[in-house]
Amino acid sequence: MKYRVVKYLFSLTLGLALFLPLSVPTVFAQEDSPDAMIKKITEEVLSIVRQDKDIQSGDTRKAVELVEAKVLPHFNFQRMTALAVGRGWNKADPDQKKRLADEFKTLLVRTYSNALTGYKDQTMRYKPTNKPDGDADVVVKTEIMQPGGKPIPLDYSVEKGADGWKIYDVIVAGVSLVTNYRDTFAQEARASGIDGLIKMLSDKNRQLEAGKK
Repeated sequence: MKYRVVKYLFSLTLGLALFLPLSVPTVFAQEDSPDAMIKKITEEVLSIVRQDKDIQSGDTRKAVELVEAKVLPHFNFQRMTALAVGRGWNKADPDQKKRLADEFKTLLVRTYSNALTGYKDQTMRYKPTNKPDGDADVVVKTEIMQPGGKPIPLDYSVEKGADGWKIYDVIVAGVSLVTNYRDTFAQEARASGIDGLIKMLSDKNRQLEAGKK
């Protein structure tokens, strides 16, 4: 039961998380305050989603296309994949690491882009972020406010690199996205090796693509 609830919360909220950087000028991506950046982008995205009749009517393919075009550069999928794979990451060669990151990225986009089609009247609450000067790795805390329902905590692990702030994990109701996958990934890597894990992700992505068709 708990697993189903967690899965539902990820489906509901990660679509919003993946869409955070949509159609925002580069200056915001370079913002020195990660919480100010996320607030600015989120509010713009909420306005866009509410006005996009195609997404509201269930056009998941359009949602996927928008994610791929606008969102992916703002996430550190290399680090996300390393955290999700765990110890097996260090056993992978550079080519395997690239393939793992590519397949994991595709899985996240295809699995959760349809969450935006159900996004209607939710609003966001932003909490102050304690960011000491010079700290390049912080957690930005927000809540999704649902009409008639309890707030859903939605936090972002964000790091600053040479090309600005990037998100490397999303925490929904206290559950980390990357650690949510870790047990499954570790089990497959132990049973079939890194190539087996890559194949598992690739097969899952083909099933999702075939289902949409």
